[in-house]
Amino acid sequence: MKLASFRHAGTASWGVVGDGAMHDVGAMLRGRLPDLKSAIAAGALGAAREAAAGAPRISLAEIEWLPVIPNPDKVFCVGLNYEEHRKETGREVVGNPTIFSRFANSHIGHLAPLVRPKVSTQLDYEGELAIIIGTSCRHVPRADAFAQIAGYACYNDGSVRDWQRHTSQFIPGKNFWGTGPFGPWMVTPDEVGPLDALRLQTRVNGAVLQDTTLGEMIFDIPRQIEYCSTFTRLEPGDVIATGTPGGVGSRRTPPIWLKAGDVVEVEIDRVGLLRNTVADET
Repeated sequence: MKLASFRHAGTASWGVVGDGAMHDVGAMLRGRLPDLKSAIAAGALGAAREAAAGAPRISLAEIEWLPVIPNPDKVFCVGLNYEEHRKETGREVVGNPTIFSRFANSHIGHLAPLVRPKVSTQLDYEGELAIIIGTSCRHVPRADAFAQIAGYACYNDGSVRDWQRHTSQFIPGKNFWGTGPFGPWMVTPDEVGPLDALRLQTRVNGAVLQDTTLGEMIFDIPRQIEYCSTFTRLEPGDVIATGTPGGVGSRRTPPIWLKAGDVVEVEIDRVGLLRNTVADET
């Protein structure tokens, strides 16, 4: 099942994507479950599947895609989590995941403008798989990690590299407004199946610049959930962006920086295709 957050006729809602349309489950359950995060927290995704058949049907061409979870409590990003990317950055091998945070207001939805900020010309792409947490959980053992996942989505950890390098902390360069595409939808684990062989590609104007399989992660998803749930309680709707492979623009010769008009696509087998066009900040 594919679930998404969207806006239609000025009203934000959520629903099930199927048969080329958005089934507006939020319109039916708004009084009880106003957004997708609340539906996940209530364990109501099965009810959403059932409600979709009778929900208002909206053409996908008529909606504005919102970030999959517009209001997550926490967004964690895993840095340097593919060996090729670690090598191209010259970073040392480490024994634990590198974790930094994103703010929800840096996120945008599918087809929304990916904003190149006024203060930099060094906007870079980072295609990733995002996981959406489905339970309130702490100290999760690796063996139980997948049971805590509500779904998967495509993610682009758009990075303003000169600001990222101001200090040893990544956060400024990772949180510019309009730089975090997240979508189009969340796919439930039953539809995705095993992850390791799934292909992740990032394309800019059709050219493949990142190409890997998810099994190439250094710290796999169970390790990420185990680690994050040790230092904080994970909550329904929390997001973990699981890292980007090698091939980022900043490490190419010459570097490839995103510019206005560029079309950036992140595609993951069985998960989806996330597309955004770069626009300069006005």
